[in-house]
Amino acid sequence: MFWRAISEEKPGPRWAGLFAEYWPDYRRWWLNEGDAARASYLESRQMLTRHMPELVPLYDQLCELAGGGDQAARFLSFYCPPPYLSGCSQALWTGKAPVLVRNYDYNPAAFDSLILRTNWMGRRVIGVSDGLWGLVDGMNDTGVAISLTFGGRRVVGQGFGVPLILRYVLQTCTTSEEAGRVLARVPTHMSYNVTVVDRERKYLTAMMGPDRKAQITHAAVATNHQENVEWISHARFTATVERERYLLHRMSLHRDTEEKFISAFLKPPLYSTAFSQGFGTLYTAVYRPRKRQMEIRWPGTIWPLSLDTFEEGARQVQVPGSA
Repeated sequence: MFWRAISEEKPGPRWAGLFAEYWPDYRRWWLNEGDAARASYLESRQMLTRHMPELVPLYDQLCELAGGGDQAARFLSFYCPPPYLSGCSQALWTGKAPVLVRNYDYNPAAFDSLILRTNWMGRRVIGVSDGLWGLVDGMNDTGVAISLTFGGRRVVGQGFGVPLILRYVLQTCTTSEEAGRVLARVPTHMSYNVTVVDRERKYLTAMMGPDRKAQITHAAVATNHQENVEWISHARFTATVERERYLLHRMSLHRDTEEKFISAFLKPPLYSTAFSQGFGTLYTAVYRPRKRQMEIRWPGTIWPLSLDTFEEGARQVQVPGSA
């Protein structure tokens, strides 16, 4: 896998270049059920205005940089996208300093492999890109860190792709409490578990779904189910219950050092090699909100990154177990 870390303060030519590069593949994915299956531009923008109004000027700017086309604008709204599934584990280290650790388990052929550092809307944000402005995990300059896991339910409804909701949280929230209020009200098109921690080590996990009210919990661990396992075959295949139990056991009995806790994510049962089924571990991310630093890790490799002293770069990574 070829990874890049790119910084652009304001939306401009570099983001436009990235969009032009990624759009052909994203367009094929977005149209895989036909154009009529996706929401119209009018509805998409109306929903964005209703639920995430602060993002609308930025959205309009990105649409213009993307060429102003109808399909690109509808895609960038993240409103009612095609269904997609991931694995993932995430947990908070039990030490005094807030540290969020997560594995992202997904199909490497459908992944941006891109870390973006931006200063959009006057707020610096760093994170792993999805859809070129959504995020699967990230952190802002006020010390809020966030990540997602798939919630293990089949239902698909009217709402936004969760990576844009994560972007919205990081652009507008300064505490986990504020983030919880956002996650409780913004509709998602599928079920996800979103974990948030701030620099004061206040944290929450929102169990979101398109067909029921979000549950804001004090869970420090999230894998790929919510209160109960509903999709049994998916749960068995991804070992979601076993991964949750393993993390809870480590947190309650072992009291690991920070480094030992992080290292556990790079080994079974948390680390997955099911790449042929689309659920291999693409990376481990570590967020330290007080230091405003993050790391991307693979077995034997650490890529440190800082929100304040960000250095652009690239990595060619051979992920163990992938083709």
